[in-house]
Amino acid sequence: MPNSKTAIIFLVFALMLSVFVANISNLISVGENARVPVSSRRMNDIELNADQRTNNVTIGKSSEHLIWFIQISDIHISIFHDESRVTELKEFCDLTLNAIKPTIVLASGDLTDAKSEDNMGSRQYVQEWELYKDVLQACRVTEKTVWLDIRGNHDNFNVPSLTSKQNYYRNYSIQGQAHPKSYMYQIKKGGETYSFIGMDACLEPGPRRPFNFVGVLSQEEMDHVKKLSDEAKRKGSNHTIWFGHYPTSCILTTGSDGVRALISKYPESIVYVCGHYHTLGGMVPSMYTLQQAGFLELELGDWKDNRMYRLLAVDHGMFSFVDLKHREWPIVLVTNPKHALFAIPTREPLHMISHSTHIRILGFSLSPIESVQVKVDDSIWQNCTHILGPLYVHPWNPNLYARGIHEIHVLIKDEAGREKLTTQPFSLDGSRMSFRLLPRLALMSNISLVFQCLFGTMLTLCVLPLCILKYLHRLVRARKHYRPRVSICFFQNWIRKLWILSTVDRVFYPLVLYALYLTVGPWSIGEVIEGHTGIIFAWGTIVNGAYLPGSFTYAYGFLQVGSSYVFNGNYIYT
Repeated sequence: MPNSKTAIIFLVFALMLSVFVANISNLISVGENARVPVSSRRMNDIELNADQRTNNVTIGKSSEHLIWFIQISDIHISIFHDESRVTELKEFCDLTLNAIKPTIVLASGDLTDAKSEDNMGSRQYVQEWELYKDVLQACRVTEKTVWLDIRGNHDNFNVPSLTSKQNYYRNYSIQGQAHPKSYMYQIKKGGETYSFIGMDACLEPGPRRPFNFVGVLSQEEMDHVKKLSDEAKRKGSNHTIWFGHYPTSCILTTGSDGVRALISKYPESIVYVCGHYHTLGGMVPSMYTLQQAGFLELELGDWKDNRMYRLLAVDHGMFSFVDLKHREWPIVLVTNPKHALFAIPTREPLHMISHSTHIRILGFSLSPIESVQVKVDDSIWQNCTHILGPLYVHPWNPNLYARGIHEIHVLIKDEAGREKLTTQPFSLDGSRMSFRLLPRLALMSNISLVFQCLFGTMLTLCVLPLCILKYLHRLVRARKHYRPRVSICFFQNWIRKLWILSTVDRVFYPLVLYALYLTVGPWSIGEVIEGHTGIIFAWGTIVNGAYLPGSFTYAYGFLQVGSSYVFNGNYIYT
């Protein structure tokens, strides 16, 4: 093969890779200049809204303007596996809720497991839903708090429709009867109104595994969520917390606006909390990011295997949280000064920290708190004063820490002898910390688009080089004196294999046609939902009279094309 043609192929692939990396880098950038463009009037509205919410209140030792709540996700109650998920959930609803006394509990999906004993099949088991309902009733959670649950993809396996008898969420959850899909709940506390908007992106109908990984918001559901948001704003919401099962990177929309644009449209929206990813098998245990749209997105590790839950608080308009393991006591959450990594410049009154008079700490334990001590940087330990409930405060002079990033240390002890040391960075001059790369990739990308790109790239790599080499092979046969040569050692072995493969017609044509067929032809026809025949394509699934857009199917197509390509190539070469 001529050197010039090899060099051109190499340069084309290098250019494609550079463009891809540049786009990803721009996508996950969360620097000050990396937010979505907004008009000056829009930005002024956001900043004005943040100032209005504070009403010129000084952050001192008052217990007003404070609310705390809990999130739990991916419980996966199963009748086949790990009975301790249920017994420890009961312990959580008894002991943990009694100790923390949260105003709200957000149960963000995958309440049940809905998988068969061998983990291969999937359908709804009424016994799992009965266990879920029995735990909540036995612990009387509705008397202790407001339990806001919502569906996850496992709660939607093999569910033909919302009105189907297989949709057990409707009858066995707390919110299912009144709110079968997305809904809004408001509560007033301390003179402020807090709105909680649950966003249900489950597919309708809900297919069985494995094509139920990515969520979809239809135009009808998007319009419904917009109405909920407008209603929250009309009712004077000071702070809006969004929750759902799927991360925004895992939600497709049929309209022009995406989920992130919808959330960012409302200045009072400060955070979107979710689950679903299960820390990606332990690779990303802390999955947080600040979206370019200006709000935080926080994925919570699962209860299923890791027994995780989250304590969240809004204190004088500033949002704080800490992720916790079940039975981890005591619990500490510093609400002022706010954690530097999770500052939301356009949606929080961060200037109030510089004018605050007290450090504010929330402390919880199963036993009474004996002491709470605090120090900033290398200063000496100081005892905090208990105000009311879990609130502990200590006076401070923020002017001493006006520049750079500093650390606040908190040591809490309870009467049972348990203690916990917590360190939290903070900044008063806008100094920022960076989110890690993997969480940003997981939460800021578009998973469906990534799968499509992988599938398209693999398809191109499988088909295009083979077709080019097939054409060159014909030239070789026409010019017997010509022999292909490759001077770039890195590509030499690879191109030699492809060259040999392109000469074997009985493998070349089936392999190329097979790869092309995967893009257009049906993969399978069968019971995608029990009792309902469906047709699965790379670009989507047609079942029960509905079209479900393709997403995870592209990932399977990528693996299928790649594996067949490597197997056949190695087989021919050897």
